[in-house]
Amino acid sequence: MAVNTMKVSAGDAYEVLKAGWEAQRSGAMQVSYMLHGRPGVGKTQVVAQLADAIGARLFDLRLTTIEPQDLRGLPYYDHDAQKTIWYRPEDLPDDIDAPSILFLDELTAASPYLQPTVYGLLQERRVGRHRLPDSVFVVAAGNTVEDGAIAYEMNTALSDRLIHLHVQAVASDWLDNYAVPRGLHPAVIAFIKTRADLLETTERALDQGHMIASTPRSWERVSQIMQAVPDRRVRNVLIAGTVGDAAAADFALIADDIAATVQVTEMLEADRKDRIALYPATMHGLNALIYGLIGILDRRNAEDAIDIMADIRQLSRLREDPEFKRMPLGELCTYGFEGLIRRGLELGIGEAFLATPAYRAYADERKAAGLD
Repeated sequence: MAVNTMKVSAGDAYEVLKAGWEAQRSGAMQVSYMLHGRPGVGKTQVVAQLADAIGARLFDLRLTTIEPQDLRGLPYYDHDAQKTIWYRPEDLPDDIDAPSILFLDELTAASPYLQPTVYGLLQERRVGRHRLPDSVFVVAAGNTVEDGAIAYEMNTALSDRLIHLHVQAVASDWLDNYAVPRGLHPAVIAFIKTRADLLETTERALDQGHMIASTPRSWERVSQIMQAVPDRRVRNVLIAGTVGDAAAADFALIADDIAATVQVTEMLEADRKDRIALYPATMHGLNALIYGLIGILDRRNAEDAIDIMADIRQLSRLREDPEFKRMPLGELCTYGFEGLIRRGLELGIGEAFLATPAYRAYADERKAAGLD
């Protein structure tokens, strides 16, 4: 059964859930949400990001690993009252003051015997006699049968209890809102920047009968491999086992080029005359340099990082390499400064930009051209 709703990026899903939380906190609306999407597109990360943002305790229930009694609890006998009373399970939030998120993950893969127990949590916000406090925000997630994952069709009784969001991988959203803020390896970020088609290949892999697909989650694992495994041969085997041999081969070419040409630390330590010769003469290299500068930015190196970023727009004049004349250097510089400024504000060093002659010259140049 198709999920007939709008497809949204992980970043948009986060904004929708955050708005839903604000509406619930104000008393205007209290509903449950369902995140559909292929494995690895970022559904779990969206919920974890929301919990961090609102200061909520996250109760993450993997429904494939529990039985109905794990939600309802266990009975004991009150002989005085001559009643059976239920112990509430500890996995359900009961704090009436502190915000909590109840995340019912892998809902569509859960046993059909469990789903009726989940209905009460999603619609009535209760199971047995236990009611969820108003401070609890309820989100479920799961894959569909079409995703090649283990999944049951969601019946209409369950579907009607939810607001549905269909999450898909969008390269620009993943780069700006996840990969860069999380400090993923510059080679991974630069590669996806130019090969957005390889961020998520589940449908292609299913059509070709391949077991391994690339997903946002698997590219995060590639970043971990790049940072943890220095041996190139071993690293390439691990990456092929993570995103598939074809994507790994394409990535290896770019990663090798970046490793040979991108020298962020050396550029920060060099004077401007020597620094100009260190700029990589490829788009992949310049993208990796930009993300490397964003990742390494701090108060001590801010002025040098700003100088290096500002000179990108002038490389066709400062260097004789013909490659620079064919590159969109102005757009690269603008994109780089946007990321660098965003990171600077997060670090509380935004004032460093206004105090730097290179940034003021860049800003004046854009203003004169009517771009700001």
